[in-house]
Parts: sequence; structure tokens; C-alpha cells
Amino acid sequence: MNSREKVLVGIIAALVLVAAAGFATNFGFTNKITTQTKTTDTPQTKLADELTPTPQPKLQYAAISDNPNQKSPLTILFKNVENSVVQITSKVSTVNNNIIINGSPMESESSRLGSGFVYDSNGRIVTNNHVVEGAQIVDVRFVDGNIYSAKVVGTDPFNDIAVLQITDDFTDETLTPLPLANSDDLEVGQQIVAIGNPFGLSDTMTTGIISQVGRLLPNREAGFSISGVIQTDTAINPGNSGGPMLNLNGQVIGINTAIQSTTGEFSGIGFAVPSNTIKRVVPDLIEKGHYDNPWLGVSGTSLTPDISKQLGLPKNYHGVIVTTVVKDGPAQKAGIKEAVYNADKELRGADVIIQLDGKEIRDIDDLILYLAQNKSVGDHVTLKINRDGKTIDVSAELGARPSK
Repeated sequence: MNSREKVLVGIIAALVLVAAAGFATNFGFTNKITTQTKTTDTPQTKLADELTPTPQPKLQYAAISDNPNQKSPLTILFKNVENSVVQITSKVSTVNNNIIINGSPMESESSRLGSGFVYDSNGRIVTNNHVVEGAQIVDVRFVDGNIYSAKVVGTDPFNDIAVLQITDDFTDETLTPLPLANSDDLEVGQQIVAIGNPFGLSDTMTTGIISQVGRLLPNREAGFSISGVIQTDTAINPGNSGGPMLNLNGQVIGINTAIQSTTGEFSGIGFAVPSNTIKRVVPDLIEKGHYDNPWLGVSGTSLTPDISKQLGLPKNYHGVIVTTVVKDGPAQKAGIKEAVYNADKELRGADVIIQLDGKEIRDIDDLILYLAQNKSVGDHVTLKINRDGKTIDVSAELGARPSK
């Protein structure tokens, strides 16, 4: 190889080395850029998240995945209170005057089924008055199947409450009284449960919500309305009467007492007498056998725009028009006047109650609720009345509501 060929070989070798070095450097740079792109390209990261959802924390599903036998709060509540709810069977004798046998009206005996709950460890049971009305001795059946005789020791037909006393030896029975909640704290939408014996199906629980509070429930049997009643969509049917309505802490908020239905079966509207009424009434039923409901001695109705117009009052004037004053009752003694009509039965004048002890009375519900929850027999009340367009103050002493 001559000198010229040696020079050419050297040049080629040098070029090869330079090319190799350049290729290595360029490969490393490309790899570096590619790596950075994968870690900083936000759109690709979001797409990856969408395609592969991030697993939820295992703790969130622990009750299902790790402990499939874990009981729900409602199941726990039911187990805690079911032994305190009883089935009540009463036998009532009736006389049919339309059928005469040997000169005497035919007598028959019928059974009535309802529910109740343990009030105290002394064997007292609380239920509805209409469950035991007309009976003196009833049967009380616990969830364990044990049946005891009980006597009716007190009734209040106006609030539809009754108290029973077990008369048999119940020392083998564990009586767990159900605590009473403050029904003034209830709110619409609050979840509740009812336990009882609908259609004789013992030990049945249903659940729903409070639909409204402070309702006025007409009691046709007693001739007066029950105040402060709880409305619910919880299923209540015949046989539930007298059973407890409970909050999720297992406290009694009311006694299941009635439904509104055209068929006699539940249609989405049920009613319960509130627990604060139980607190107020039951001690007297135990002590005296009856409860004296405070009574003003008037019948009335809420004002409407039409009635207001007849009386010359503003369209949206609030108050209760006194339609009837009971003879010799507290209202009559206080000088309250009832409505006056002309020969064509057109309203000519009436006292309108607009305040009671300084509290605004918007409608008849307000009047009945205030007296029931805040007053006792013998208390004095001050009424502000609109009479012929003028306001006057009248003082009345409340009496005891006459028995029916």
C-alpha cells in the first residue's frame, strides 16, 4: 500500500468513528426526549385514567366485601326493641237491639286485635284507647309467645291513649321499657320505623319518613280532634294501632293510631299521637285512671277570605271564628259570643279569636294545639278577640273537657 492509499484509509476510518459517535449521541438524545414526553404529556395521562379507573379504597366497601354478614342499622334497631312490643287481644261484648231472642236483645262477643309497648318494668303497657275500649281484661302477647292477662287501668279517649297493667306473674319475662323521645324535635323527612301486628302478622316492622308534624286529627268517636299529630308514609294497617313509632335510636316518638284511606287499608298517609302527649297523659292515667283535658268550651273554624269579607275584615285576616259557645262553659262565663246569622243564614257577626296569651292564632289548629300542650284545667288564659271590628281582651278559666 502506497502513501496515498494509506491517507485514504485513514480518512475513511476517521469518518467512520465520527459517524459512530454521532449515532450514539443522537440515540441517547432521542431516548431522553421520549422518556420526558411519557412523564409530562398530560393528555395521555388523562386518557389512561379514563381507560383504567383508579380503584376505590378498600375500606369503603369493607362492610360488603369483607363482612357480608354485617347487620344494617334497622336490623339492629329491630332486635333491640322487638321484645318490648306486644300484641293485644281484647274481647268486647255487643248488644244487637235489632234482633230479639226470648224477649232480650241478642248479645255477641267479638275480638279486637292491636299492638302496644312496654312503658315500665312494673308491667304497664301503653296502647290506643280504641284498641281496648269497652274491655276490662285483655290478653298481652310477647314476641317469645308468652301470653299474660292485663287489666285496663286508665283511658283517655280524647287523645286515644290507654294504659294496661299485667295482672299475671310476669317474673319470668324480661320487661324492657321503651324510652320516650321529645317529639317537638321531629323534622319532616326524618326516617322512622313502626312496629306492630298488622292484620295479625305479629312482630312486623315497616319504615318510612315523617311527612309532616303538628297535624290535627279529628276523633269522631270522642267528638274532638287530637292535636300535634305526626303524619307519616310508613305503612300502618289494622292491627298496628297502639304500637310504637320509633326514631333510629329506638326511642318512641309516637303511637300509631290511624290512617287516611278510602279502602280501610294503608294508602300512604298514617298518623301517630306524639310522644310528648304520652308523657303528659300517661302519668295521670296510671294515678287517676283518666286525664283532664283543658277545655275552653267553644267550637270554631278558621277564617276564610269569604268569611272575612262578610265580617268586614281584610281578605287575609287570620283567626278563629267562634261558631258555637257551650252553655255554662268557660267561654260563656268569660263573655265570649258565638256567631249570629240572619233569617237567610247569612253571617251577621261573630267573635274572632286572634291571640291566646299573646300568641298569634292563625287557625283552629293553633288554638287547639296551644291549649293541649301548654295549659291545664284551672289555668287562666287571655284571649284577644276581634268583635265588630274592634279588639278586646277577655280572660277565661279553663275547665275539664266533659266526657262523651
